[in-house]
Amino acid sequence: MRILAVASEIYPLLKTGGLGDVVGALPLALQQIGGASPAVEVTTMVPGYPAIMAALTDAIPIHQFDELFGGPATILQASADSLDLLVVDAPHLYARAGNPYLGADGREWADNGMRFAALGAAAAAVGRGIVPGLTFDIVHAHDWQAAMALVYLHFHNGPRPATVLTIHNLAFQGRYPAALFPRLGLPASAFGLNGLEFHGDVNFLKGGLAYADRITTVSPGYAREITGEEKGMGLDGLLRHRGDVLSGILNGIDDTVWNPATDPLLPARYSRGKLAKRAEDKLALQKRMGLEESPDALLIGVISRLTSQKGLDMLLDQLDAMVGDGMQLALLGSGEPDLEQAFVSAAEWHLGSVGCIIGYDETLAHLIQAGSDALLVPSRFEPCGLTQLYALRYGSVPVVSRVGGLADSVIDANEAALAAGVATGIQFWPATPEALQVALDRLQNLWRDKPAWAQVQRNGMAADVSWRRPANQYVSLYRSLLAAQP
Repeated sequence: MRILAVASEIYPLLKTGGLGDVVGALPLALQQIGGASPAVEVTTMVPGYPAIMAALTDAIPIHQFDELFGGPATILQASADSLDLLVVDAPHLYARAGNPYLGADGREWADNGMRFAALGAAAAAVGRGIVPGLTFDIVHAHDWQAAMALVYLHFHNGPRPATVLTIHNLAFQGRYPAALFPRLGLPASAFGLNGLEFHGDVNFLKGGLAYADRITTVSPGYAREITGEEKGMGLDGLLRHRGDVLSGILNGIDDTVWNPATDPLLPARYSRGKLAKRAEDKLALQKRMGLEESPDALLIGVISRLTSQKGLDMLLDQLDAMVGDGMQLALLGSGEPDLEQAFVSAAEWHLGSVGCIIGYDETLAHLIQAGSDALLVPSRFEPCGLTQLYALRYGSVPVVSRVGGLADSVIDANEAALAAGVATGIQFWPATPEALQVALDRLQNLWRDKPAWAQVQRNGMAADVSWRRPANQYVSLYRSLLAAQP
């Protein structure tokens, strides 16, 4: 099977979050299933941002668009970091420094609708065979930025590959004023109740959901949640209507990059059988974050976007109590300005107990996973989450709200799970400051029981959080999709 994946970012060339991690890791995991003769060959189409253009090796132009939403564009065939790529080289759309979605002022680029419609149009053209000798069985689009590929394929008169859309976060939909529609080059029928129209606007994700042959999301729990009004973000009716083609496949992580036994970014490397070495990483983290160098303090890590979705306002409500109970906090993240400033102020107020770095640092992210005793993910909703998977791998006990992929991936340390020796972390619900406080109290009680704590760490480190199982599930999905094709 030949798969054309379509996405707006891909690790390690460019990533802003979990989407990039998944898009970069899944193709390699799929190709490993078949060994020397892979069952699945994946090529990923991405925009030609400066960071991606700079990373390409052996780039070959394979198709020229005289005009692609405002200027000429070239499809380049290339490779980088073991990934097979098709890159849409359209400088008028993508040759911009910094964040792929936002300008220097922190606002979305005014022409994002055209930029990602162009990505979809280019992918659809390649998918339907515009390049001689280059054919694909399936086009797999990731999130709203790639969803238009499936819309263009649906309205193409002629043979087309099968299609899959994966929702990474339903909250982001690519919604634009109706005035954009005439510029998309689609028939009038595409702008209707069963297509792109959404409360009078154009909605890229809705179009993809309406026309995809199969829909997946990044955990079974989230697949159930988004068919309900509370977490359906206005699309729950459509998702219920398409429920027979909707499924959830829990994300994995690249366990060669995220491996505490070999991680080159750590001061001390360790394994499930040598947990004592984590103490060196904890000390290094305390020094890095300006925390008191205490091996006995319960050190909680946070690596997150600072938004209300992620529940970090609840953490602020509990911070004084945490510090009063002797806990420490090491936080890395960025997001809403009010939350950023609140955590900076908290670090100044609680010197030695709260460390805060605004931004993102890959090395520090690895150190927080290896040096924190627990990792907190208090999200109000979470499609999958990757930080808790990294935490399991690194022996940092995850404390998570009972939603989406968090609930699917962490086994709560209740009495039965502890007695059975299967607990891997702590869950709480509802997503309120009071419930979070109860979870932190449970965490501290577990911390005081050192044998039980070590067992929970070892359980987490033994869990298979790799891409092996999810990759096999995707292969099964692809095969069933092709078997259903006329």
